[in-house]
Amino acid sequence: MHSHLKVVWLLELDINSDLIRKCREKQRKEASRLQTVNRKLTAMNKLLMEENDRLQKQVSRLVYENGYMKTQLHNPSAATTNTSCESVVTSSQHNQQQNPAVLHLQRDANNPAGLLAIAEETLAEFMSKATGTAVEWVQMVGMKPGPDSIGIIAVSHNCSGVAARACGLVSLEPTKVAEILKDRPSWYRDCRCVDILHVIPTGNGGTIELIYMQTYAPTTLAAPRDFWTIRYTSGLEDGSLVICERSLTESTGGPSGPNTPNFIRAEVLPSGYLIRPCEGGGSMIYIVDHVDLDAWSVPEVLRPLYESPKILAQKMTIAALRHIRQIAHESSGEIPYGAGRQPAVFRTFSQRLSRGFNDAVSGFADDGWSLLSSDGSEDITISVNSSPNKLVGSHVSPNPLFSAVGGGILCAKASMLLQNVPPALLVRFLREHRSEWADPGVDAYSAASLRASPYAVPGLRTSGFMGSQVILPLAHTLEHEEFLEVIRLEGHGFSHDEVLLPRDMYLLQLCSGVDENAASASAQLVFAPIDESFADDAPLLPSGFRIIPLDTKMLPDVPTTTRTLDLASALEVGPDGVSRASTDASGACNTRSVLTIAFQFSYENHLRESVAAMARNYVRAVMSSVQRVAVAIAPSRLGPQVGMKHPPASPEALTLASWIGRSYRLHTGSDIHWSDAEDADSPLSLLWKHSDAILCCSLKSAPMFTFANNAGLDILETTLVNLQDISLEMILDDEGRKALCSEFPKIMQQGFAYLPGGVCRSSMGRQASYEQAVAWKVLGDDDAPHCLAFMLVNWTFL
Repeated sequence: MHSHLKVVWLLELDINSDLIRKCREKQRKEASRLQTVNRKLTAMNKLLMEENDRLQKQVSRLVYENGYMKTQLHNPSAATTNTSCESVVTSSQHNQQQNPAVLHLQRDANNPAGLLAIAEETLAEFMSKATGTAVEWVQMVGMKPGPDSIGIIAVSHNCSGVAARACGLVSLEPTKVAEILKDRPSWYRDCRCVDILHVIPTGNGGTIELIYMQTYAPTTLAAPRDFWTIRYTSGLEDGSLVICERSLTESTGGPSGPNTPNFIRAEVLPSGYLIRPCEGGGSMIYIVDHVDLDAWSVPEVLRPLYESPKILAQKMTIAALRHIRQIAHESSGEIPYGAGRQPAVFRTFSQRLSRGFNDAVSGFADDGWSLLSSDGSEDITISVNSSPNKLVGSHVSPNPLFSAVGGGILCAKASMLLQNVPPALLVRFLREHRSEWADPGVDAYSAASLRASPYAVPGLRTSGFMGSQVILPLAHTLEHEEFLEVIRLEGHGFSHDEVLLPRDMYLLQLCSGVDENAASASAQLVFAPIDESFADDAPLLPSGFRIIPLDTKMLPDVPTTTRTLDLASALEVGPDGVSRASTDASGACNTRSVLTIAFQFSYENHLRESVAAMARNYVRAVMSSVQRVAVAIAPSRLGPQVGMKHPPASPEALTLASWIGRSYRLHTGSDIHWSDAEDADSPLSLLWKHSDAILCCSLKSAPMFTFANNAGLDILETTLVNLQDISLEMILDDEGRKALCSEFPKIMQQGFAYLPGGVCRSSMGRQASYEQAVAWKVLGDDDAPHCLAFMLVNWTFL
């Protein structure tokens, strides 16, 4: 009896000991977590105090400059001396201007001391931007500081080039952070290559590097950029690490860098990283990116991509900070392994998908790409790569197709402008409703290319059909702005030429930028066929979509709403031609974006022309499907299929309509033959309902459109809100410009002129023909010229 009680007592003692041990372990973990949070809050408080000091200096500087300007306005002859706001940068520049001969000697290309002088000056200028007031920073909306936030993000205001700044906390040591940031291709998706051509150690323990970097073009409509820079790494007295960088130009001195054809040389203004150690571990990071991307070398419609500091912040500054936080989170061991793989493996897959898509869009000759043909009517470009193993890399298993038979890679790509379609919404739709745009026969051909004996080109026909798709999540980034997944396409098998494919097909897919409430530089959907084995070194042939917003203009007094992606309601069109998604939307957002599509296919040499024809037809079909989907999900519609838009009701519009009709009668001696004169109750109604496009533009050296009737908005594929962004020169072809220039003196003297028929281009890039054009001066009530009006007679889209 006693022995039995003793055993029970010992068991209870063991149980109590286990409970006590578990409670203590839980308490230790909670205490450790609270200590970590407390360290983060302490570091964040220090960061906020430094930011407050910097903002106070910026306010003092602005107050001083305001007072200086007032003094100059009241007494222009007064001479004042700036003694309170001189910065290190200003003093340095002043000294350089005073001693040009000394500066030239210091910066001799063959003199390492000259490079050190450039490096030290770059360091001083970078520090004045990172912690000083050399740039007027404006905090980005939605980027609020906190222990779990990405950090404090700001963009430049009124400075040369575009600049962005970030500061945040990470749980990695400064040396590890510096190592990650220097490995730019690992986190900057637009970076094609970084070549460190020279490494020069300095006497203070630092390093000077001469670097040549190439970046991809974001679309097929612009050229890629390259950079020739000096990078300086050095330690500071307080234990901080600094990595600063700037371009070497004629003005800075230093050696000349490589000159690569088809690249446009852009400039890095003093930029870099300041990495400070935190008490208890971790680092406080300051990031400054300041570049001049030569925006004037790209088409006007794309310039916002190169002139927006917010886009720079998303693509570079925030991307660097996010990548460091992701590595820190993975290093903590808090991320569970998916599909038996470590997080680094999934990051490599994401980088390969993104890089492969960028390679396809840019099509660099040194990667083996050459132009096969271009479809001028729809701007579909076909290029081929006969050295695919050079493109995919030596670390990847060779494709059985390339090993078994002679072949290569073919890419069909195109870019087009979209309007009034939020990029995140469109990409989310394309991801969730693949059957609305994809052809199962082409998917089957791509899947078969993973085998040694692919079947013949499908020609957009298939003996099977696409079943449902199943999305299998693999991994996502810390803030869910990007995720990797496997798509299983469930079908009933595809048979062709005695080759039976498996019932299911698989795609590895990368999706990003699909959160409408988050600021993003682009929305992207990239995918590549894979087989069931899903090996780490499997070859990937990425295809997909990239949508980059160009600008955003919210309509006044109209709240925006989140629209659903229900297929039935989104694509249903009523009897009046208006999509239900458009009419039901309670809000509207006027946006312009550029869509880039690229699809890659492997081919055997003897089937190259057949694959090219299939690829061209497929991309054309996909573009048509995307446009149809865009019509369905857009908050408002811009084309003629939707029915009549409402005319403006302002007194100014009524007055302008009267001036247009009266001036036409005055100059030509007859009235405009209005299309719907019976139902019109005002001159504005007559003008608005007229079937011919009537457009008004300003009488300036660069005429911009100021008003258009309903038909005019249809031919330009725009709205009254965005009309002011379109110039007369943008829509006319060469013949139209020549005709207008020859008749312009007659228009100004006689008041009007008849112009021959021709072709114009809409804001979306579509061509429209017209039989004849009439141009006349619109006179105000005082008979003074107000604007120039054009009427395009019997127009139609080609």
